[in-house]
Amino acid sequence: MPEAPLLPSQAFLPVEGMTCAACAGRVRRALLAVPGVVDAAVNPASGQADVSGTAAPAALAAAVAKAGYRVPETVLDLSIGGMTCASCAGRVERALAQVPGVLSVSVNLATEAAHLRVVAGTEQAALGAAVARAGYRLLGAAEAAAADPGAAREQRDLLIAAALTAPFLAGMLGMVFGRDWMPGAWWQFALATPVTFGLGARFWRAGWAGLRARSGNMDQLVALGTGAAWALSVYLLLRHGAGHAHGLYFEAAGVVVFFILLGKWLEARARRATGAAIRALLNLAPRTARRIEDGQEVEVPAAALAVGDRIVVRPGERIPADGLVRDGRAGVDESALTGESRPVEKDPDATVATGTVALDGRLVIEVRAVGGETVLARVAALVAAAQASRAPVQKLVDRISAIFVPVVLGIAALTLAGWLLAGADVETAVITAVSVLVIACPCALGLATPAAIMAGTGAAARAGILVRDVEAIESAREVTLVAFDKTGTLTEGRPRLAALHAAPGMTEDAALRLAASLQAGSEHPLARAVLAASGSAAPAADFRALPGRGVEGVVDGRPVALGSPRLLVERSAAAGPLTTAATAEAAQGRSLAWLIEGDRALALLAFEDAEKPGAAAAIAGLRGMGVRAAILSGDIPEAAAATARRLGLDDVAAGVLPDGKAAQVAAWQQQGHHVAMVGDGVNDAPALAQADLGIAMGTGTDVAIAAAGITLLRGDPALVPAALEVARRTRAKIRQNLFWAFGYNVVGLPLAALGMLSPVVAGAAMAASSVSVLTSALLLARWRPAEGGR
Repeated sequence: MPEAPLLPSQAFLPVEGMTCAACAGRVRRALLAVPGVVDAAVNPASGQADVSGTAAPAALAAAVAKAGYRVPETVLDLSIGGMTCASCAGRVERALAQVPGVLSVSVNLATEAAHLRVVAGTEQAALGAAVARAGYRLLGAAEAAAADPGAAREQRDLLIAAALTAPFLAGMLGMVFGRDWMPGAWWQFALATPVTFGLGARFWRAGWAGLRARSGNMDQLVALGTGAAWALSVYLLLRHGAGHAHGLYFEAAGVVVFFILLGKWLEARARRATGAAIRALLNLAPRTARRIEDGQEVEVPAAALAVGDRIVVRPGERIPADGLVRDGRAGVDESALTGESRPVEKDPDATVATGTVALDGRLVIEVRAVGGETVLARVAALVAAAQASRAPVQKLVDRISAIFVPVVLGIAALTLAGWLLAGADVETAVITAVSVLVIACPCALGLATPAAIMAGTGAAARAGILVRDVEAIESAREVTLVAFDKTGTLTEGRPRLAALHAAPGMTEDAALRLAASLQAGSEHPLARAVLAASGSAAPAADFRALPGRGVEGVVDGRPVALGSPRLLVERSAAAGPLTTAATAEAAQGRSLAWLIEGDRALALLAFEDAEKPGAAAAIAGLRGMGVRAAILSGDIPEAAAATARRLGLDDVAAGVLPDGKAAQVAAWQQQGHHVAMVGDGVNDAPALAQADLGIAMGTGTDVAIAAAGITLLRGDPALVPAALEVARRTRAKIRQNLFWAFGYNVVGLPLAALGMLSPVVAGAAMAASSVSVLTSALLLARWRPAEGGR
């Protein structure tokens, strides 16, 4: 995304976190160190910095952050009207980037929207003025929210153009069969003029706006091409009279406008289809809800719900807010949100999400999140952000688009001069130059990348795969090794207590009671297994978590700890006669936990956790793609190795702490592997961040999801190869689209310059280039994961 330089004048930057003059001094020194800053005055009372000079706002914000403070920023998504090609998008982007306070901006031609990061308080009026100066317009909220602004007018214009140019098309068809079906000269004039200057007025307006902004666009090429064909025809008509009907080029002007309008209409339809994923997600949320008020069910707008409200959802209804089930049981259809085709049973205390459907039971739900905080809204925001992101290859397209129109105008001028110098008549030279102008349309270039990204990320979202940005798509192609966390990722994450061995002098019941007290209130999977085996227990006093090792506390006056074999070694505690039992349990691949008091082991707890149904399919799918799979787990080596044997994994790294997981990923990377890490817990976050591609289970923690480039909305490991597949297909589609977009111009321009394409054929080819790129993207939108990933 381009960053905006401040104008060489004063700019005011809000700064948060300053409390005194010393704070202001640190911020000022940090700002003065930024290249381009001439002076800076910082006022801690107003929380504002007055900066003079030319420096990128992002650089200023980074300097403030490095000093320990923050420039508040916000994200804006603006709908832009009037863009028609890649050069249009580039011009809008450059205009917005010049507005003081804009940190970064990305303009997407396919969605006709701009995604901006701006300093908080930046006025939208200034952004709208910049868009207007570039020759476009900022759409209001109501207009942008419409399903397709101007769709009825577009269709009406297309139908009128079709009716007016039908006689030309019939005449051209007659020429193929040796028949004279072309209208008379003055009829040609009467039919072509309203099409060229009435229905084609949009090209003249947009072309003039681009000219005022001192930049080129596709509309200028169309206006010049059709205008030249019309003007040449009028000249010939006036010079030679009506008897010269077959030597006129009115049909070129009229039919070219028709083909371009047809192409634009088809583009709009295809764009709506590629953007359907976000609209479908947002449409899942119901507009009303039944809130319980004074014991009665009252229907209210869903937007009026607040956290803590209790709502009723009847069988067959969509759930209007995220929450916890407080009463009732039902199977819930989550397929539209997660891609899971089977209903998920929801009991009291189960979480439910907005937009899912209660199938066969009445639920009373306590609202936990509404509006933009719901899972549905966050998913839609992630998909929108991914679709607005820019692929690295797009930078090349942007550079080409910036000079494309001037280059084409130069080629057209050279074509005209070359034909005249070669002895051709003026008519032939002008028509050949018109063909060059008409066929050279940068629309396909502008649509190639965003259309593929929209289609790929939309298809992935429908399957329960959220791609954060294009960098994740690029990274997925290079992955050679996928490292899985074990518990909760490859396994169910719901272990059960399989065995308990008590040391001499300690009963199993007493040991279980001590362990349960240490685990009371914990959400750790092993803690839930202990509590499920023992029932309720009073929590321990002086409780303390030991990251990566276990917990400790005081129960009935006894200082005890419960943790991994690592904790046993750290405490130098003697296992005594439990050593034999530990060896036998570990040989079965069970996870071990030791109950310790002082330097003595009181009991050994052994847990087992079944693999998820999709785990084997995930490993097989990766192997079929030529990707290695490994386990990277904090569990004991024996348990991890047993899981690896059953699933057929290639590598195992077990007994690793969170920092050790990141180090192991780095070690694989040093061996030449491009590593994807799959995890679901806080302890996986460092490894997810270190990996070339982080893949988080949506059933995991927010920390893990925040560190990942791809999130799987349901905890099915079979989605991992599906995620790599759709990312690779999206990347391949981007390159395929760019190949065709460049190919049309590389082939078409020389043919037109050599006089081998008429303006009409050139216009049809130009429209076909954009439509073919979008049609190609729509083929990707039909992607579905293989059966194992469903």
